Amino acid sequence: MDSATSDRRETRQTLSSTADNGLKIVIVGGFGVGKTTMVRSVSEIRPLNTEETMTTAGEGVDDTDGVAGKSSTTVAFDFGRITLDAHNVLYLFGAPGQERFWFLWDRLFSGTLGAVVLVDTRRLADSWYAIDRLEHHGTPFVVACNDFGGPGHTAEEVRAALDLPPEVPLVFCDARSRASSKDVLISLVRHLQTATLSHTPEPTP
Repeated sequence: MDSATSDRRETRQTLSSTADNGLKIVIVGGFGVGKTTMVRSVSEIRPLNTEETMTTAGEGVDDTDGVAGKSSTTVAFDFGRITLDAHNVLYLFGAPGQERFWFLWDRLFSGTLGAVVLVDTRRLADSWYAIDRLEHHGTPFVVACNDFGGPGHTAEEVRAALDLPPEVPLVFCDARSRASSKDVLISLVRHLQTATLSHTPEPTP
């Protein structure tokens, strides 16, 4: 952990007693796309992580293609928090990416305001299940392409590969960066506002 991150965490404040409105956002995506990293980078509290060390027992069960250097994995969820103002608090839940933990996703989606689908453009197919489940639940979402330093892809190429509807925002980010991760959440909030306005009936004359 760098000193800047350490200093920022040491000065974090406890939750205000006036906070009475909790808003929930879920970060989903394939195995090793950076969900835990994003929660860590943007949370104002020390995140709750349910990471366990990967062992040889997972060989042949977990698909580690493209993430061979990964040594730990989320087995339940990650949890972080962002205070928006005196009354509103944003709760972040990072979903586990491995297929054997997907049964947890539907429960995590309960009460969710919206979602971020985090993708690694080197492994776009790993994101299809997340998008399918969110569409099944009718949960608004944005897609965020995490920067792993691989070959670049245009927004049009990613949209075509994921078959994204034009109304779903697509952004590029670095999940290690607090500012970049905040921008992803801001794009989701704006998308939610737009969706709400488009479904609000006009007043009867």
